[in-house]
Amino acid sequence: MHPILLALLAAALFGASTPLSKGLLAVWTPQQLAGMLYLGAALGLAPALFFARAGSSFVHANRANVLRLAGSIAFGGVLGPILLLAGLRLASASSVSLWLNLEMAATSLLAVLLFREHLGPKGWLGAVCVLGAGLLLSWSDGNAGPKAGLLLGLACLCWGFDNNLTSLIDGLHPVQSAFWKGAVAGTVNLTLGFWLSKPEGISVQAIGGALALGALAYGASIVLYIRAAQALGASRSQMVFASAPIFGLAFSALWLHEPLTAYHGMALGLQAVGMVFLFRDRHSHPHVHEALEHTHEHAHDDNHHTHAHAVMPPSRRHTHRHRHGALAHDHPHWPDLHHRHPH
Repeated sequence: MHPILLALLAAALFGASTPLSKGLLAVWTPQQLAGMLYLGAALGLAPALFFARAGSSFVHANRANVLRLAGSIAFGGVLGPILLLAGLRLASASSVSLWLNLEMAATSLLAVLLFREHLGPKGWLGAVCVLGAGLLLSWSDGNAGPKAGLLLGLACLCWGFDNNLTSLIDGLHPVQSAFWKGAVAGTVNLTLGFWLSKPEGISVQAIGGALALGALAYGASIVLYIRAAQALGASRSQMVFASAPIFGLAFSALWLHEPLTAYHGMALGLQAVGMVFLFRDRHSHPHVHEALEHTHEHAHDDNHHTHAHAVMPPSRRHTHRHRHGALAHDHPHWPDLHHRHPH
């Protein structure tokens, strides 16, 4: 399948999760449903985890990466989904679908404030546009809007921490990180959810529906997105995946018969402008790389990964421990594992 279609399918699966979760909240509490969805994601990722292990070499994660993964699980797997589903109980699925784009703005702002990343004028303008769209939706959703918007804002803040911590992890394949997040966070939330509220009227269909939604919307979606990113690159795959709110709006109207208002249209347009600015915010300047040895998924390029393999084509993404020599050069870049330098 063409990588753009893979990215669109990943976006559609993730976009469908909001309206489908809205229906499941009639049976589950937010914490119980968060646990079921993430356990479903772990089940859905298990086959991909097996093939990832079979096709790549891995090292044991060091203490720093274990702590980063633990923080990622706590913020992105435990707290974030509970806040999302609590907000979804109060607001329409169509509004929540658009609110979720606050995650990108939160990720960018936290990256600048706490993780030594750089955000240029276009990036700041993009973040302001996305935040403005969120405020517009909060104002338009009636009495529940501000409270739901606050819960969704906190959820996206949690995922902002999650994204920044995950970006610092090396030595673990993305599927590995996502699997452990689903397995650990799902178990924690489901255990606490059943302890805090006794399950009543939960059928086999409700259990199967929640696990299946987690496997598709959070498990399969991640695998499809990673495959698309390997072929398209991070920026282009993110641009395609940013269509997820459009799918969320469409599914909310088709399945839940929620009305789409002018506010939704204005918020969607404002978010689209903001996303364009965020994606175009790249910068270039002379910078120095110290000698470094680490493990992460990569393809060979002209800037950083120039080591040779006997039979592997340069464009194929793979994972192994490799060494970078000291290097000073100038090229357009985003902050990543190789560009955490101060400005």
